[in-house]
Amino acid sequence: MTQSQPDKLRALLAQPGLITMPCCFDPLSAKLIEQAGFPLSFMSGFATAAARLGVPDTGLMSYAEVLDQGRNICNAVSIPVIGDGDTGYGNALNVKRTVKGFAQAGFAAVMIEDQVSPKRCGHTAGKSVVSRDEAFERIRAAADARAEGHDILILARTDARHDHGLDEAIERAAEFRRLGADILFVEAPRDEAEMRRVCTELDAPCMANIVEGGMTPALPPAELEAMGFKIAAYPLTIMAAAMKAMTGALEAFKTGTPPEDMLMSFAEMKTRIGFDDYFNEEKRYAERR
Repeated sequence: MTQSQPDKLRALLAQPGLITMPCCFDPLSAKLIEQAGFPLSFMSGFATAAARLGVPDTGLMSYAEVLDQGRNICNAVSIPVIGDGDTGYGNALNVKRTVKGFAQAGFAAVMIEDQVSPKRCGHTAGKSVVSRDEAFERIRAAADARAEGHDILILARTDARHDHGLDEAIERAAEFRRLGADILFVEAPRDEAEMRRVCTELDAPCMANIVEGGMTPALPPAELEAMGFKIAAYPLTIMAAAMKAMTGALEAFKTGTPPEDMLMSFAEMKTRIGFDDYFNEEKRYAERR
């Protein structure tokens, strides 16, 4: 019997060690992550808003657009993918609809956060959080949606560190766990001491969010594991690499064409995208005639 995506993620969480999780933004980036051997990915809201709409991660991408992108990503890979459900797109009933939609789209987990809507990237200015009661209501609604038959893990995020300090963030996260969250995410701890506190004081798998140039120290995976983190998310790394490569190629066009060592070969491109698999299967059906 085929293992469900939520069960695949549960199995990964049960294994010892840190899960290094490069984040995707479209089906091709997700396929490359899987081809590289990583067992888990996350559909980054920041990167997806940039890739799909060319806009910043400031709540401009709608629920329907996120769900459409997520469905295509989940259909492109066999590894579990976590989806960014933002604030749940409204009140508790909207949160329930969001969680159900993400489960039906094929996500292994959905992230729900406590920011005020419209939310912002956790490492940019201007973000704030809702009251404790509203934050807890969102996670309670997410757990209710799962209990109603939509199997999916819940990744609960708090951005309370920004305005209210680490104590408040940890207390919120602890209550998220009690309400049914499977994975906890305290966004943007400022230093190594704060990162250690998150792992020490929370009794649940914790995720570190490593944004190069962001507010949280970009520690090596071995140090994150030693601190107690279960998942290390890299939401912008491969997008930053891709954008640098694309802008470099465009600059090269101004004086000629990009040199071959800047480019992936046409043969490798075809293989990674799936042409070889397609033609092999096409041949197999033709031989049955």
